Amino acid sequence: MDPSEDDSVITQEVLEDLKELISAQDLPSAADNIKHFLDQQDRVELNIAVTGESGSGKSTFINAFRGLEDDVEDAAETGEVETTKEPKAYKHPKYENVKFWDLPGIGTLKFKADEYLKLVQFERFDFFIIIASDRFRECHANLAKEIKRMKKNFYFIRSKIDSSIDGAKRRKNFDEKKTLDIIREDCVNGLREIGVEDPVVFLISSYHLNNYDFNSLHERMETELPQHKRHVLMLTVLNITMEIIERKKKALEKNISRVALLSAGAAAVPVPGLSVAVDIGLLVNETQKYKTAFGLDDESLQKISERSGKSVEFLTSVMKSVVCEGITAGSIILLLKQSSLYAAEEAVEEVLNFIPIIGSAVAAGLSFVAVSYMLKKILNEIAEDAKNVLLASQNNPM
Repeated sequence: MDPSEDDSVITQEVLEDLKELISAQDLPSAADNIKHFLDQQDRVELNIAVTGESGSGKSTFINAFRGLEDDVEDAAETGEVETTKEPKAYKHPKYENVKFWDLPGIGTLKFKADEYLKLVQFERFDFFIIIASDRFRECHANLAKEIKRMKKNFYFIRSKIDSSIDGAKRRKNFDEKKTLDIIREDCVNGLREIGVEDPVVFLISSYHLNNYDFNSLHERMETELPQHKRHVLMLTVLNITMEIIERKKKALEKNISRVALLSAGAAAVPVPGLSVAVDIGLLVNETQKYKTAFGLDDESLQKISERSGKSVEFLTSVMKSVVCEGITAGSIILLLKQSSLYAAEEAVEEVLNFIPIIGSAVAAGLSFVAVSYMLKKILNEIAEDAKNVLLASQNNPM
């Protein structure tokens, strides 16, 4: 049961191994084993390296990506003077397996890209973010070339775009789009002049991630990661645009068949009460994951309230899903009964597609479709809540 496999569908072999394991256990242990298997994919390690010259905004970017202000506990230390003497890891507050590494500044007279990468232990990072607050220089280009030579991905970020825009607003005939195009073209041409082929530069404001190119940057990083790493990156990103919320929903949707197959596998095991216990446990567990991933847990709502100036009560008033009222074993049992009827009447073809894996047991088939149906329903409702909370945080209350 290797969580690093790209295939999101559980194989016959994996399912049979799991069935054999849980059939020899008591009910709580069996249910815990299934939950542990699902949780493994959320624990895949992701290491993101952030580098650039002193004062370029590396630490502020790391804090922004993690949803933290610069002056709170556990925030990366910021300052115009280089504060990082050696690589320092900062864990994501919700997903400790995701680490952002603040690397020592580049750009000194003694800087050599190959020696720098050896010093920071290049091999432990999944990809690099190279930040500049003005024009990119030879040190940035040399580092990018060396990273490319060693077959890893990197992304150029031009930071502090909000400051550049504020400065440009003082000119006559200010045009924001034209200003952004000029900055981007200047960065791209500068990188070409110092030997970088086909550079792509993302314009970012760490204080306003929902503006400019953060959405495009995240989409590019997600696309270029392996499947199992992509899932973890998607979980960690803040819900700051409608596009991100929709991509996150689609990513979580792909995992529903995996969860439902485990439910079906449990239903096919002759342990009294196991199937119901597993279905309830799976639904509660996945609902909590959705709630956390979409920033609808209490801690996240409090942070949104502090950033937006809107009360938590106002934000929760726009939430209509089961998350708003909480979820209990009793409510899950009722929902499962309703979805089982739906499964029997409406989803026979979907069950048949999975019979080669789960077997022909009616209980397994109904369990598969009931859990699939419920998770899709819950996921859609929670995603809508996330969109409503985002809109509510950006607008004045009625």
